[in-house]
Amino acid sequence: MSNPIGDPGHGHSPAAWTNVIIMLVGLAVATVALFLGQIWLVWAGAVIVVIGPIVGLIMSKAGFGVNGPKYQPKGH
Repeated sequence: MSNPIGDPGHGHSPAAWTNVIIMLVGLAVATVALFLGQIWLVWAGAVIVVIGPIVGLIMSKAGFGVNGPKYQPKGH
């Protein structure tokens, strides 16, 4: 193998973490709302889940993704 494959990263970036946190909040809202029988709040949680990847994509394009100029990897 003359061309070693570089580490592509594992999504440990502010954009990825923000995406996941927003989606988890939406899922939690929808779950509690379903338990309480508030269907409108279930749909609001679903909308929050859909907003997560959009915010992650915007942050990635703004440079906070794994290969972005504003991303600074932390040592292990």
